[in-house]
Parts: sequence; C-alpha cells; structure tokens
Amino acid sequence: MKSSTGLKHWVYIITVFLLVLSGFAQMPIFKRYYIADIPGFGWLADFYVTHLIHYLSASVLIGLFAYSLLTFFLSGATPLTPVGKTRIVLLFGLILTGSLMVFKNLEGVYFNAGLIIGLDLIHLGLCMTFLLVSFYALIRKAAWVTR
Repeated sequence: MKSSTGLKHWVYIITVFLLVLSGFAQMPIFKRYYIADIPGFGWLADFYVTHLIHYLSASVLIGLFAYSLLTFFLSGATPLTPVGKTRIVLLFGLILTGSLMVFKNLEGVYFNAGLIIGLDLIHLGLCMTFLLVSFYALIRKAAWVTR
C-alpha cells in the first residue's frame, strides 16, 4: 500500500510539472524569451508537441483525480484539511475549464471570442492559484487530509 501511495505521489508531481511546462509553452513564452534556443529545449517552441504533452498529461491528471476521489470516499478516509479542500476545488476548476477549452476545439462547436478569452484567463488564474497553494502546502508541510 505504501509503495502505491509513493508511486501515485510521483505520478502526480511529474504530471503537474508537465502540465505547467506545456501550458506555459503554449503561450509561447519559451520562444519569446529565447529559452527554446538553448540546445535540447527547441521542442518547447513547437505548439503541437506541447499541445500533445498538455492533453496527455491532462488525461493522466483527470484519471488520477478520479481515482483519488473514489478511493478517498470509498475508504472512509480522514477529513480533508482546508489546504486539501482548496486544492481539490482548484483542480476541479482546472479540469472543468480545460474540458470546456477542449470542447470548443471540436468541429461544429462555436464559442464567442469573449467566452474563449474568459476561459483562458480563468484557466490561467486557477493554474497560478493552484501553484501558489501547492507552494504554500509544500513550505508549511500541509497535507491533503488530517492525520
């Protein structure tokens, strides 16, 4: 049981890292600030590569999120901490806004420009807030659940 928790932890860390990296790469700040010119980092300026990494990582995160929520509720685990509740709400918001942005890319689906910009800004804001809360949790060693 301990090893699966450790594996889940590392899958989560790597997935969030890839999501943040590929999400920011799509803006395209890595090309603009010449980071993609560093040998070995040229792929960060390729929208289609970072887009694919973002979608694949998002799929892993959604699966991990669903698995963790199901096991949490089915196991009768201890209550969530305020930081845990905040992170779950932020992750749910990221999944919701990200799913809407994927949906808008489907053929025959039309969202007006204001909604698309709003979704982008909300998604980015949720991402930044999630990173700040996660950094706070790391510094304070705040767990998801009470022990």
